[in-house]
Amino acid sequence: MATRTRKLLPRALIFERRHEKLAPVSVFVKRIFASLAIALALIAGALVVGILGYHYLAGFGWIDSLLEASMILGGMGPVNPLPTDRAKIFASLYALFSGLMFIGIMGVVLSPIVHRFLHKFHIDEKGAE
Repeated sequence: MATRTRKLLPRALIFERRHEKLAPVSVFVKRIFASLAIALALIAGALVVGILGYHYLAGFGWIDSLLEASMILGGMGPVNPLPTDRAKIFASLYALFSGLMFIGIMGVVLSPIVHRFLHKFHIDEKGAE
């Protein structure tokens, strides 16, 4: 099953295995851009969830909803007072969701860099023996 998945995905999205040579710099750069694209898609999705929640649950206008969602997702905190209890519950859950999204997005962005570093370290260690 793993080899079938490796054949379906583009080379830039698949990391080399331990016994394989280090990927060329061009493949590494493609991996960086692919991880940034995935991160931007995740950020956009999380922002849409926040905008819709603040608009429909808190009754904010679209621009205020964008501001609230952006501030929470960016880690800055709320701007406007929340009018209802359900808006406060949503804001609380969205803040927790945003914190987990931050951790996940950082994992996506850093994974090609960390993988390349560890793979190079493994190759250097194997060559020293």
